[in-house]
Amino acid sequence: MNVLLIGDSIRMFYGDEVQTRLGERYKIYAPEENCRFSSYVLNSLRFWLTQYPTPDIIHFNAGLWDIAILYPEDGCFTDIDTYVANMKKILRVLKSTGAKVIFATTTPVSDAKGNLPGPMPPAHKNADIIRYNAAVLEAFREEDIYINDLFSLMYNKKDRYLSDDMIHPNEEGVRILGNAVAEAIRKCPISERAHSEENGHEQEFFEKTIQ
Repeated sequence: MNVLLIGDSIRMFYGDEVQTRLGERYKIYAPEENCRFSSYVLNSLRFWLTQYPTPDIIHFNAGLWDIAILYPEDGCFTDIDTYVANMKKILRVLKSTGAKVIFATTTPVSDAKGNLPGPMPPAHKNADIIRYNAAVLEAFREEDIYINDLFSLMYNKKDRYLSDDMIHPNEEGVRILGNAVAEAIRKCPISERAHSEENGHEQEFFEKTIQ
């Protein structure tokens, strides 16, 4: 089973944990670079999708870079309408591969990160993350896509799961995220192509929102 992970540095933290938890039956692929913000992902898909075997499952996210506040007077790096438009285009391209697609909500930050002056490091506000997550989930509501709600998974215990930089997962956070992503992938209904390659094993269906 070929799985493509697309996402920013949060994905880079949990990628190895996902492979460890899924085992040899799943081949995990991901861009070597940080996938950054939604416009960067949209432009880069044409390169990334040619570098790896055709995926059976794609797990993706973009958001923290878009929501970053480099300069307080400018607000979020990507305005919310542009973000949603980009994410809809990204989903269209990902679905064209024939893979099953899982969207992961953007993970929370420590509340104190909202007070940083930027630009190095930029500020992030959980209120913005909640707003952007809600907007893209509404845009995806009628789409054939599965949701891995990593934000809700972490939010109530975010200070326990985040490192001192207030945005990246610590060791425990990596385990929590890696397990959630692995479970989402494991439970995702496999495509007809993968189904035939797996010698007719029955598909496992699950709720579209993974708690």
